[in-house]
Amino acid sequence: MLQIIVNCNQLEWQPTEGYPKDTLCKVLRDDHGHKTMLLKLPPGFKMESHSHTVLEQHYILEGSYEIDDQTFDSGTYQLIPPNVTHGPFYSKEGAFLLVIWDPIVK
Repeated sequence: MLQIIVNCNQLEWQPTEGYPKDTLCKVLRDDHGHKTMLLKLPPGFKMESHSHTVLEQHYILEGSYEIDDQTFDSGTYQLIPPNVTHGPFYSKEGAFLLVIWDPIVK
């Protein structure tokens, strides 16, 4: 495995493809279906339910979001198995999170 070291403070926030307007990201890793990024959700963030073919992980660093009237705030870790519908997502105040996508390797 290749060692990857990234100083996140040296990366610029970028618009995030496939997310609602004003959502920003810093991509830390993007390698053969494995992706890790910091994600900044703007206040008023809304995203419809969806699924992925890969394992998805969230760790909320700041702020909060809601799924099905349940609020998840800073310090919350969520693991979403492949092909499981999750959402819709809402964030009144916005949030800052670490998101990791990894294909399941058998």
